[in-house]
Amino acid sequence: MDSIDKLIKIFKDFPTVGQRTAGRFVYYLLRLPKERTDELVSAISELKNKIKLCPDCFNPCQTSNGNLCSICSDQKRDKNMLCIVEKEADLLSLESIGKYNGLYFILGGTVSVMNKEDMGGLRLDGLRKRLLSGKFSEIIVALNPTPEGKTTSVLVESLIKEINKDIRITHLARGIPVGGELEYADEETLESALLDRK
Repeated sequence: MDSIDKLIKIFKDFPTVGQRTAGRFVYYLLRLPKERTDELVSAISELKNKIKLCPDCFNPCQTSNGNLCSICSDQKRDKNMLCIVEKEADLLSLESIGKYNGLYFILGGTVSVMNKEDMGGLRLDGLRKRLLSGKFSEIIVALNPTPEGKTTSVLVESLIKEINKDIRITHLARGIPVGGELEYADEETLESALLDRK
């Protein structure tokens, strides 16, 4: 396999990238000056070597103040609120609207409706530790309104209630369409879903 085919195969493994798009990426890189491709290679290397997961929320970050990400270490954030999301892109989407000022926890996936064995990939132990270490008055379960998201929400809620029955558990309002994903929702829909949570 030559370098072009090898790189196309690598790009094809990226989310939502098919054969044609992967090919476009490779031919685009071939047209770039060498210093730009060197810059890309260096940035990828730094990504793998310098970025770590925040031990509190699992947000990837390059920290300068201990191990915590900029959100968890921000003293102005509301430490009584915790928003549980599936993935990093969901956290970024909620942060972009600027209407939530609490903390986060990235669960790392969802439980398949058909295959409950994949629960091992969820950060349930990390969530338990996070819940026990904080004094949260409200937990927002902000998982996607898909069958997998709903199944995972039930699992997360039972864990929360097991630790503290008095914590208020809310969900995003139905501004997010059933089957939709937070990552792709527009800011107005996200803001409405967050502010009207129940």
